[in-house]
Amino acid sequence: MIVLGIESTAHTFGIGIVDERLRVLADVRKQYAPKSGGILPREVAPFFSRSAAQALREALEEARISVREVDAVAVALGPGMGPQLRVGASVARALASHYAKPLVPVNHAVAHIEVARWSTGLKDPIALYVAGGNTAVISYAEERYRVFGETLDIPLGNLLDTFAREVGIAPPYVKGGKHAVDICAEGGDFLEGMPYVVKGQDSSFSGLLTAALRMVERGARLSDVCFTLREIAYSSVVEVLERGLALTGKREVVLTGGVAASSLLNEKISLMASLHGAAFRPIPREYSGDNGVMIALTGVAALKWGQTVSPSEALVRQRWRIDQVKIPWYYEFPW
Repeated sequence: MIVLGIESTAHTFGIGIVDERLRVLADVRKQYAPKSGGILPREVAPFFSRSAAQALREALEEARISVREVDAVAVALGPGMGPQLRVGASVARALASHYAKPLVPVNHAVAHIEVARWSTGLKDPIALYVAGGNTAVISYAEERYRVFGETLDIPLGNLLDTFAREVGIAPPYVKGGKHAVDICAEGGDFLEGMPYVVKGQDSSFSGLLTAALRMVERGARLSDVCFTLREIAYSSVVEVLERGLALTGKREVVLTGGVAASSLLNEKISLMASLHGAAFRPIPREYSGDNGVMIALTGVAALKWGQTVSPSEALVRQRWRIDQVKIPWYYEFPW
């Protein structure tokens, strides 16, 4: 069995091809990079439309197969940005209809956790999912991923990107494997006066962003502001993750999503996990951000448990929460 996965939720149009033994046959990504400002869906969606055919050709060539040898098409239908999601959904519906292939709907957040379980070998972890559009602590219970805590306003990745853009150190947001804020923070010292906000089990970053920008406006040294912003933001999500670990009694921890590429955040979580006697393994950097492989991997599992839809039912769901998805394969599928 061979599954082709399509990812198009934000800035990356990705196609991954995976077989039933969970071997990656192809991993092709076309990433939109704005010359200035943030990600505008009206600009990204046309880029995806222009890139889709080439990405598909490259993936099939890399896998050394024809599209007729694909057994199913999996596609991320949400959560994400509507215009981009519709491009991926349209490509998936067309392939499934024309070649009479099963169509597998995949939740983008579920796929991030599944690729983390697959790549780290951890079977039953509590997960910290941090990205440009999402920040949540997630644990599995009773056939679903349950949200233990999440952001009340902007996600962690959005905090970092927005601050970097506003103070003129990005785009590009990532340089040499490091976020622009991490590079700026080198040599910085901690400043007093920025809010550290954890409300119950949830985090909040909008006040932190405002305070950091005001400090810059008032003449604070930029490296100090970057250092303080990063330390407060990372510490708050690790605090909620630690509470979730203690409450659930899990013995494994994973970090996934685009911000999982941060070596410092990995170090903080590794130390926290070790204090509780829990296992932690970093996700390979190539699978931390958005990619088609994670959609294909999740598609393999979902297909085996009969989770398919007709092309007419493959509707985009921009606010499709992870706790709305049944995960019947959790303990049985051999990641």
